[in-house]
Amino acid sequence: MICRKCLAVKSNRFDFGRRRFDVFDERRAVGQFPFRDPDLPLRDRVADLLSRLTEREKIALLHQRQPAVPRLGLAEFRTGLEVAHGVAWLGEATVFPQPVGLAASWDVELVRRVGDAAGTEARGFHDRDPLNGLNVWAPVVNPLRDPRWGRNEEAYSEDPVLTSAMGTAFASGLRGDHPFYLKTAPTLKHFLGYNNETDRDTTSSDLRPRVLHEYELPCFRGPIEAGAAVAVMPSYNLVNGRPAHLSPLLESELRTWHPDGVAVVSDAFAPSNIAGSQGFRATQAEGHAAMLIAGVDNCTDQGPDPELTITAVTEALERHLLPVEVVERAVGRLLALRFRLGEFDPPERNPHAAITQEVIGSHDDLALDAARAAIVLLRNEEQALPLPRGVRLAVLGTHADTLFEDWYSGTLPGSAVTVLSGLSEFARTTFAEGVDRITLRGADGRHLAVVDGRVETTAEPGEGFDRFDWGDGAWTLRSAANRRFLGVTEDGDLVAEALAPGGWDVRELFTPEDTAEGLLLRHVVSDQTYGPFTAEVVHDGAARAVALAREADVAVVVVGNDPHVNGRETQDRTGLDLPQLPLVRAVRAANPRTVLVLVSSYPYALDGEEDHLPAVLWTAHGGQRQGTAVAEALFGGLNPSGRLPQAWPRGAADLPDLLDYDIIRSGGTYLYSTAEPLFCFGHGLSYTTFDYGEPAWDGERVSVTVTNTGRVAGAEVVQLYAARPDSAIRQPLRRLQSFRRVHLAPGESAEVELPADALWHWDVVRGRRSVEAGPCVLLVGPSSRDVRARLELDLPGERPAPRTGPLRAVDFDHHSGVRLVDDAVVFPAEGDWIAFHEVTPWPYETPDGTELTREGGSTVVVTALRAGVRVERVL
Repeated sequence: MICRKCLAVKSNRFDFGRRRFDVFDERRAVGQFPFRDPDLPLRDRVADLLSRLTEREKIALLHQRQPAVPRLGLAEFRTGLEVAHGVAWLGEATVFPQPVGLAASWDVELVRRVGDAAGTEARGFHDRDPLNGLNVWAPVVNPLRDPRWGRNEEAYSEDPVLTSAMGTAFASGLRGDHPFYLKTAPTLKHFLGYNNETDRDTTSSDLRPRVLHEYELPCFRGPIEAGAAVAVMPSYNLVNGRPAHLSPLLESELRTWHPDGVAVVSDAFAPSNIAGSQGFRATQAEGHAAMLIAGVDNCTDQGPDPELTITAVTEALERHLLPVEVVERAVGRLLALRFRLGEFDPPERNPHAAITQEVIGSHDDLALDAARAAIVLLRNEEQALPLPRGVRLAVLGTHADTLFEDWYSGTLPGSAVTVLSGLSEFARTTFAEGVDRITLRGADGRHLAVVDGRVETTAEPGEGFDRFDWGDGAWTLRSAANRRFLGVTEDGDLVAEALAPGGWDVRELFTPEDTAEGLLLRHVVSDQTYGPFTAEVVHDGAARAVALAREADVAVVVVGNDPHVNGRETQDRTGLDLPQLPLVRAVRAANPRTVLVLVSSYPYALDGEEDHLPAVLWTAHGGQRQGTAVAEALFGGLNPSGRLPQAWPRGAADLPDLLDYDIIRSGGTYLYSTAEPLFCFGHGLSYTTFDYGEPAWDGERVSVTVTNTGRVAGAEVVQLYAARPDSAIRQPLRRLQSFRRVHLAPGESAEVELPADALWHWDVVRGRRSVEAGPCVLLVGPSSRDVRARLELDLPGERPAPRTGPLRAVDFDHHSGVRLVDDAVVFPAEGDWIAFHEVTPWPYETPDGTELTREGGSTVVVTALRAGVRVERVL
């Protein structure tokens, strides 16, 4: 190791944290700088490198595209690589099931292995091109509060315990198991309260303390406390009236959960939103200063152009809006990640440096394991499944012979297996997509057609277009001539070039409009109209499907969503309806032995059709081996063991308003909803049966013996829930505590231990977690509604603390109509109110513009006498 004293020729000092370090002569060889010494502490190395950077160089390093600093031997570095379920946007890579499908496995070790594979392939892409970044933007740990959220596919579960477990597992795989060197630097998305795409950069998510601490924060806390995630990305929205990129929780919460802290990288264009669409600061300099002071370290903005970032931060420094120490703090955190990724060290020191591009796409076997684990058997009446070999199958539907990519997936390899090709290995099959083929004739009598790949008008109708109706007025049209989808160029020309709808702006989407002149096709992106046309059906898709179903022993209908249409990033769903439900009903009417296979990014409502189907199976878009896994499940080569990571409502009427984040008050998620679900949280069937013995409680965990009483081997997901029916405060109807997968051969038993880790609630009076003393019911079973073992306890703990002093307005127990702004409650309309329970003594002082009433003995209600009243405290 080089002696630092021997190198020192200057006596300048530099402060970083609590230590002071020598600044060395930069005329020395780059390799001799102390920051290049891998045996020095990380803090020392970061401080030394920071001391050698000019102010402008430091400012430039705040942008996502960090420029090279040749004089110090620093290469160009980019934050951000999407790896939600495999490496995205860089071409062919192993494509695993969507995150919601990975969570359906309830298999922590499997999800860790998938994360490990994704991290390995990210290293492979980095070897191919060093500008493919190693700061990866995954996993998404926003809880799935509402199934209409457009990005439902990207996250794991509506439950914080399951979300935290899955996020920790995936991030652990991404980071690798070396104590210092990171395989990749996982970044949790998106902090905080982000479950709507509608006006996502201007809507505010109201999170009172109980919702914040019980539901939202645990999803992020688990992966950070475990040391699995090393960075966080704030969300586009506001939280309690303040942009998430300015949240005080970045410092007061996130950076207190692990001694190494976390880096915070912005979402795309979010820094300029603060003074732009959000109007929260007057200028970009003020917005960027506020963001850096709040704790954001890195600006993803304006694509590869760093000018706005550099100009805004430079002006903020010149106007003394921003201390230079804050810039150095941010750059230091970013450099610490680069050190841990091994950038400045000899390759032999870093166990991940030897990974080469040969690993790209090398995890097909694991993709199959993950696809198998993602399958959930929702219904199986009279043992309709598994199917016997030799049956004649009619394989029908839009998803039977197509695998769908989503916005955050890699490119599927040519070896990817569809459901049709998978089933063909087990049975004789016939196939129909179940969509109409139409011709489009213009008012001049000429037809829209594709000739030699070009869209033209012709005297003859040509081969026509296959019409896909995705619901909500969304059509895609595939040319029968070249199997490409009709789209519109930037210049407004019709083309048929895309193999599938895709891209950020999906230019293959049309909305049909019936007019007196005929059918108009309105292009969704450009709002241009084409037509009028007369649409003539030349091939009735449903009729063809019904005919094949009648001739088959069993009909398998495979339908679902296209992840680029309707629900996706920037677009929430308007409801839960399955667009292909008429096809399902028609096929089932023709052949009662109809199996429904749903392939979707989110739950669907089935409008009672589920009661008439002998079997229903669901999988998220399952990656490159989806077809093999589905076929194995239908024919019994695989015993399904997946469980739903979110409840499926019977309809949108059972859901609160999409923008209502107070799940306690609104009755949101399985935790508080009293509506009977279509399929409950944790639900999933098996081809075998399991019995549960008498449970035992040791004060910390439940132990129970589980036995496979069926004829085939299978995995049971044993789930522990807790209920507090007599609580003094409103607590969940049932709340997941822990879970464990156990694989058992026929007749085999295992004792399963399940810790009760989430018996606490957030005590707004004490301002911390608290376990309430009193009755508690522990429920054990294979789902949240299927209870096989039950324990009633008198739980030790604390009694709720009475409210004896000033009341923070945001700590209310119930409300009507109010909004939250930082630490205050705003009453938008006269008559809005907040209520506090267990309040003593009385009377309290009435806040200006409100009145207080005392109800039910110890409940205080504060009611607005005029609109716009803001209350911080009730005294």
